[in-house]
Amino acid sequence: MDIQITPRHLSGTVTPPPSKSMAHRLLIAAALGSGISTVRGVAMSQDVEATLRCLTALGGRWRETAPGTLEITGIGGRRSTPGTALPHLDCGESGSTLRFFLPIALAVAGGGVFTGQGRLMARPQGPYLDLFREKGIFCEQTDGTLTVRGTLEPGEYHLPGNVSSQFFTGLLFALPLLDGPSTIVPTTAVESWDYILMTLDALTGAGVTAAEPHTPGEAFRVCPAAYQPFDRTVEADWSQAAFWYAAIALGSQLELTGLNAFSVQGDMAVVPHFLRLTQPGDREIDVSGIPDLLPPLAVMAAVRSGTTRFVNAARLRMKESDRLETTAALLTTLGVSAQAGPDFLTVQGGAITGGTVDGANDHRIVMAAAIAATASSSPVTIRGAEAVKKSYPDFWEVYQSLGGVIHVL
Repeated sequence: MDIQITPRHLSGTVTPPPSKSMAHRLLIAAALGSGISTVRGVAMSQDVEATLRCLTALGGRWRETAPGTLEITGIGGRRSTPGTALPHLDCGESGSTLRFFLPIALAVAGGGVFTGQGRLMARPQGPYLDLFREKGIFCEQTDGTLTVRGTLEPGEYHLPGNVSSQFFTGLLFALPLLDGPSTIVPTTAVESWDYILMTLDALTGAGVTAAEPHTPGEAFRVCPAAYQPFDRTVEADWSQAAFWYAAIALGSQLELTGLNAFSVQGDMAVVPHFLRLTQPGDREIDVSGIPDLLPPLAVMAAVRSGTTRFVNAARLRMKESDRLETTAALLTTLGVSAQAGPDFLTVQGGAITGGTVDGANDHRIVMAAAIAATASSSPVTIRGAEAVKKSYPDFWEVYQSLGGVIHVL
């Protein structure tokens, strides 16, 4: 779907959707337990639907008892019977789903056959593949399919911390299901630490304790535990709130509601960065721990007085799109000076002049373009606007309710 946006500032009250990152974690914790759990406030985005497909493939069951309220019947950490066919897990385009379920499938089903769409199966899985092969687990990746088969045993697991925290989360979910204690040893500094805190929060709510490191290089300690049923509500998503903060920075009059000011979500960092980017002068922002914030922060930087440099951003090249290049292309198309480097993005603030943006099949690029359009001097056309369904299915309805003017082409 291609759309054209007529420039207009937004106004009104908006509540960001429930956190996709926390929904993944709560649904998985519920599926690994015995009995029935209730997870409320779930936004049925494409990524969340991928996680629901995978927990179903492993034997879990779910039903929607009210809009946004899911009842999950868990598998009780069931182990596979030798000779049983491996389950097929379709992860869609969800990197979280793929990386979370790889070790979980080994723990409960002896492995699995994983598939995905878009760029998903090309995204790096090296930390897992190296680790699994070291443990004698069969791994094969061919033609967009990743197969793992073997037994996940208690022990010591070494992982680099500078690729993705999702590898740590997958092991933190899987290792309590084993019959002995394990440790996860970071071999480098751990980036996106707050995403691991979200995982630990989900585990704690399901009665599972994993001792986190207190000093760099110290190991996570995980003991056998049975996941317990729970009833929890997914809080609003600070990652998505960042786009509405960007709209405010560009002149819209919005009030954000429903956000938890004491959240463990690392993307709460949008607030201090928003305050910094509404002031003139040159700025440098380290996005190693907040990669999802780059597109909305870059849009804020596009209209400010001064140069903004986003650093430690190499991981953004392996998202739904190469987000360093696609964010730079978005801004350049709209008349703003932007340059992508190997691990940085530099934005020289100026004026947004309009144009036609390639959404790159990336939900965050599309939403960033929509927000940039609110301050453009001429219409903005966005190709592939349907990509928002990946994480924010009703984004366009909310955008229009706040006064945005959209024409489907």
